[in-house]
Amino acid sequence: MNTAIYPGTFDPITFGHIDVIKKSLKIFDRLIVGTTDNINKDYCFSIDERLSIIKDSLFKDLKLNKKRILIIPFDTLTIDLCKKYNATVIIRGLRAVSDFEYEFQLAGMNKKLNSNIETMFLMSDIENQIISSKFVKEISKLSGDINKFVTKSTVKMLKNKF
Repeated sequence: MNTAIYPGTFDPITFGHIDVIKKSLKIFDRLIVGTTDNINKDYCFSIDERLSIIKDSLFKDLKLNKKRILIIPFDTLTIDLCKKYNATVIIRGLRAVSDFEYEFQLAGMNKKLNSNIETMFLMSDIENQIISSKFVKEISKLSGDINKFVTKSTVKMLKNKF
């Protein structure tokens, strides 16, 4: 069984993230979606809330296959997570050229830490490339319509938050 890791903060998960997940499932038998509390970020949702939002979005709203996706919290290096789950690929999503420099450096560092781990960049579909969690939160705070950007359960969580 080939396994990949898709790490991120998913604060909250968007249709852009979901596109990357769906594309990953076309390539890999199993996908580990891992969310973390990066010490350099301020979060809108706690790690437990983000895990709940991801599970509700993928399994309740979209009815994706629970047997092929594992959603976990983690507080280690992503390459350590790969070792734990026998994954040889880290999935990273790209939206725009501006994402590339950071992601390229991150992939290079991971390769230096473990030369057996590859990074695969996937882009979401064109209509979802502009979506960012930051903008979704801002639109939601200002009572804007976010239905085109996130699933129904995520809309509900954001409305409850703000």
